Amino acid sequence: MAKASAAEVQAGGRAVRVSSPDRVIYEATRHTPEVTKLMVAEYVASVEDGLMRALRDRPTALERWPSGVREGMRLATGPQDSKADAFYQKRVPRGAPDYLETATVTFPSGRTADEICPTEIAVPVWAAHMGTLTFHPWPVRRTDDPASLDHPDELRIDLDPQPGTTFADAVRVAGVARELLAELGLTAYAKTSGNRGVHVYVRIEPRWEFTDVRHAAIGFGRALERRDDQVTTAWWKEERGERIFVDYNQNCRDRTIASAYSLRPLPGAPVSTPLEWADLAQLDDPRGLNLFTVPERLADSGDPWAGIDDEAFSIQPLLDLYEELPGGEMPYPPDHPKMPGEPPRVQPSKKVAEHWDAEGNRVEE
Repeated sequence: MAKASAAEVQAGGRAVRVSSPDRVIYEATRHTPEVTKLMVAEYVASVEDGLMRALRDRPTALERWPSGVREGMRLATGPQDSKADAFYQKRVPRGAPDYLETATVTFPSGRTADEICPTEIAVPVWAAHMGTLTFHPWPVRRTDDPASLDHPDELRIDLDPQPGTTFADAVRVAGVARELLAELGLTAYAKTSGNRGVHVYVRIEPRWEFTDVRHAAIGFGRALERRDDQVTTAWWKEERGERIFVDYNQNCRDRTIASAYSLRPLPGAPVSTPLEWADLAQLDDPRGLNLFTVPERLADSGDPWAGIDDEAFSIQPLLDLYEELPGGEMPYPPDHPKMPGEPPRVQPSKKVAEHWDAEGNRVEE
């Protein structure tokens, strides 16, 4: 039988064309059947309520795997990595439909770009047609005020298990993080990363800039590691040990996390899935939350993040922690310009003290 050249998926009243619908994107595993490109597009349409809550009016980069996910395939590490199988699309692709809206974002370098800004479910379904599996929204929302794109409305706590730790460890630490945030007057929401980690989100008032929100994440991370000895904020991997890393730099400008209800490029088509806290505490294997199980879960129980926009919180208590707890500024990601007060960007084991001045600048010999 000949394979279909195209199919259509109904998405919010629009019929979205999906080319090569029979292309296998995920191969079958012991627990899941194979997944075709059409199935990916249909999945995206089926989780509209939760996915659009995560993406609506947010500039969004696309993680595209046009040939599907196979062992040995690789995601590009930068624009010069032309031999990779998958890549991040930060600018609007050619051939975008006329209903697709954009937002102009400014990167740390000062350059700007028009990124996709989803306003309806047909946009992410079209992105699935373009090979997108994972959506990476900025923690800002486009409004009539251009400055809105410089003021995050989400604090994102990325709990990243290091070698020697497990998903269960991340779940336990997430519970501790929730307790600490509650004590500080903030309500937290949790989701699986779709892999081994856990993401904790707090809706915040869009009054602060990216540097402030990043400092809030550092302050919170330091308080969390003082409460739980299995937590670390150490940027350098050689210093983390067998602990859960609080990746505070996920709150930098142009650093994004897989959205709620995004697929991940791993065997079995796992999904980054929002959960009630009680359900997260009882979850043994996040791989059970996948393209086949999550739509039914959402249809039956609704989105656990349905109330996330009901109240936005001040990050001042977390900024106070940043000022009160010792440690000062922390390293930024390598693609960011050198920031005021930032320590040297060199592994502690490779640092020769006399080669650096007090401001963290390399001294020329």
